[in-house]
Amino acid sequence: MNFLKSGLQTVLGSQQPNQAPSGAETVELLVERVTSSTLLEDRRDACRALKALSKKYRIEVGIGMNAMLQVLENDRTDCEIIGYCLDTLCHVTSPEQFEEEEDNPNVTANIGEQFTEIFIKNSDNVCLVLACLEEYDFRVRWAAIKLLTNLLANRPKEIQEIVLVSPMGVSKMMDLLIDSREVIRNDALLLMIQLTKGNGNIQKIVAFENAFDRLLDVIKEEGCSDGGIVVEDCLILMLNLLKNNPSNQQFFKEGSYIQRLAPMLELSTDQDQAGMSPQKVSNLHCMLQVVRALVCPSNPQQVISSCQKAIRSSGLLSAICNIIMASGVPPDLLIETINTIAEVIRGDGQNQDYFNSFMAPCDPPLSAIVLLLMSMVNEKQPLSLRCAVLYCFQSYLYRNEAGQTSLVKTLLQSSEQTQSITSGQLLCRSLFSTDPLSNWFAAVSMSHALLENPAQKEQLLRVVLATSHTSKPVSLLEQCNQLLQQANCKFQSKVGLLMLLSVWLSHCQLAVRTFLSIPGTVAYLTGQISANEHGDNEYLVQGLCAFLMGICIQFNDNSVQEHQREFLCQLLVKRIGLDTYNKKLGEVSKHENYSKSAKQPQIRIAATTDLLLDYEFCRLFKALEAVISKTVNGFSSGGENITELTLSQEASGLVAQYKDIIREQDARLQALQQQLAHQEAKVRELSGALEQSQSSNAQLQDQNILLKAQLQAAADLRQQTLSSSASSPLHLLPAQGDHQQEVLEKRLSMLSLEQQTDRAKLAYYESENSRLLGELDQLRTRVSVAEGKANESGTELDKLRKDQEDLLELLTDQESKMQRYRMELKRVTGQSFDEDDDVDDELQAIEANDGEGKDTASMANSSNHPGGFVC
Repeated sequence: MNFLKSGLQTVLGSQQPNQAPSGAETVELLVERVTSSTLLEDRRDACRALKALSKKYRIEVGIGMNAMLQVLENDRTDCEIIGYCLDTLCHVTSPEQFEEEEDNPNVTANIGEQFTEIFIKNSDNVCLVLACLEEYDFRVRWAAIKLLTNLLANRPKEIQEIVLVSPMGVSKMMDLLIDSREVIRNDALLLMIQLTKGNGNIQKIVAFENAFDRLLDVIKEEGCSDGGIVVEDCLILMLNLLKNNPSNQQFFKEGSYIQRLAPMLELSTDQDQAGMSPQKVSNLHCMLQVVRALVCPSNPQQVISSCQKAIRSSGLLSAICNIIMASGVPPDLLIETINTIAEVIRGDGQNQDYFNSFMAPCDPPLSAIVLLLMSMVNEKQPLSLRCAVLYCFQSYLYRNEAGQTSLVKTLLQSSEQTQSITSGQLLCRSLFSTDPLSNWFAAVSMSHALLENPAQKEQLLRVVLATSHTSKPVSLLEQCNQLLQQANCKFQSKVGLLMLLSVWLSHCQLAVRTFLSIPGTVAYLTGQISANEHGDNEYLVQGLCAFLMGICIQFNDNSVQEHQREFLCQLLVKRIGLDTYNKKLGEVSKHENYSKSAKQPQIRIAATTDLLLDYEFCRLFKALEAVISKTVNGFSSGGENITELTLSQEASGLVAQYKDIIREQDARLQALQQQLAHQEAKVRELSGALEQSQSSNAQLQDQNILLKAQLQAAADLRQQTLSSSASSPLHLLPAQGDHQQEVLEKRLSMLSLEQQTDRAKLAYYESENSRLLGELDQLRTRVSVAEGKANESGTELDKLRKDQEDLLELLTDQESKMQRYRMELKRVTGQSFDEDDDVDDELQAIEANDGEGKDTASMANSSNHPGGFVC
């Protein structure tokens, strides 16, 4: 800092000897020098010094931010000073705290955010930084990327809006992804990740700027899933572009980018994947998230269906299924893979059939579904894995009548009839195990086999169980009722059984009739509803019992004596009371787990205690709660039914008829849709044939016109030939003339064909020549630019060498004059001075009488310390 000391002493004449300037004073003087100096070298030196001080004295440098902006606007042709300014602004706006400022009490945690707010008050400042991205110089481009990344981290929404309105702002950033310098490209990826977060408009612009092609190319260059952190960054950016953006999802599908993902997820099932690196696990995890973004249940159904079809046809579904069968796959990756399969097959019949036919490579062979269910009902498996398998199994059964029927059939088969374990047997065993979580998983899984399928609800009533060799076989419905009423039945087991019974009995009068015929059923439900136990868990069980009781009333066909609809309603009114019943029924939707479970099909929980309500059950409860309340409240305290209830009783018998009609209409609709698809295919085929015919017709018309012209030319030529032959002594016979005309016509047609072929070649050569000339001009421009930069560098180097030589001469002259001054001081004062002694005061006295010495000393001081101050 000697040069700062000498410069400050020159500027501040009152400065005492050996008194160093403070940091704030130093920064203030540097900022003044940047704004007032006329020489570019002086401004550059000051900017270099400010950069060095910007970490320790961030606040002081940030106050002088306008000086940096002035340089960015006026000195943009000098890459070195622009790089210094951008680096300084990076330090000032950094969201992190530097080690140099840890001891500074004035620096707060959000100091970078505060300076960012000041910086973006004028949007033109951001545009200045965006303009710096066009500069190819590494110092400028890299610093501009880092500064924009800081600004986005501190004020993302404001910067996104400025970039949107900036001309070609997004395009300038996208061009960074094709920079050959990896540092620039990699930091540009981080910048684009920040830019595309939560802004659909920017996401669309980036996608249509060929982002997917560039990202997939980078992923391939880096080694796909075996690549490094750059692959993960590319996938994170791709995920930003696709998530919750239907336009980009459709563009991704139509651009055939799904087909390019398939090879990236291929794993060998013959090799052990236990040694998989953490980075590869992260890369595969991100790839699976990209796939899930295309088929997320919250996406539009049209987008989901088209992407599911493309995933199947491209072989991507097969590659994903192979991951769960590979050995040694880390648990987190396995869970994400199962969740991905769930959303790829959800609601798509062909994908569900493929997954059902997928076999595990084991002896004896097992289907993938059975293998996954074995993990779900195993209490030793991680909870997240069991939830993922449940989500996958639910997605397999979603709108899959064939799958639902197949599951119920396995329950109807006896163990002697099957050679291997089935999904129905697994669920049945888990439903009655001692593990409450296994009970819950089995009950919810079985309920999904009954959703919107009254036929299977009736078939499930035929399932009979033999709990032991000596006991009498009981139906599955009776066994569920017995488990529910046992004193040692755990809370989660109760919740699972009540949800299963609610789904089973809803919209199925036969199931309600069978359930009410079981002794003690109504007494248990009324006892639970009227219980005075307090607590969230108790309230939930009471609410579920009230809902099940309401289903028994709503779908009651009055065929069970003493348990007809009117009797049950009177029982509720007299023993429980309408207010109490309505309050207990409302406890279900008031429970905090209800709102969480009703948001999405996938189960997202933090602990086992959160595993309570199911998504599809919440939908059923929402649909029936109001209907049940109307039915129950339709009775007065005396038990008289009202007209609305009577109408509902009469209408209950028509429900089955309407359902049959709806099924018939659905079948007819599907048949008509197939016919429509067939007709549309024929229309497309005929349209193609019509276009081809029209094109052929146009070609024939052109040929006809050409042929007529050729024949006219041949006729004229024949006439000339006949005229000339008439004047000659030798006359042609008419037959010979006709033959000659035919020959001429053939020659003319050949000549015409040859002319067309030369013209086509000429057009091709002209096009190629223009293209090559364009490339040559671009190459010449690049060469001239490179030569210009080389010449500038050479000129600057020569200048620096000359300055160095002048500096050495000045230093030599300065040293001789200093020696002369010391001798003069010794003569005047009688004292001797060494070179290290402080003789500034004496030198100033002599310099006042020696103008030449003063000028020379000032020049030497300025040259020796380029960062100093000369007034």
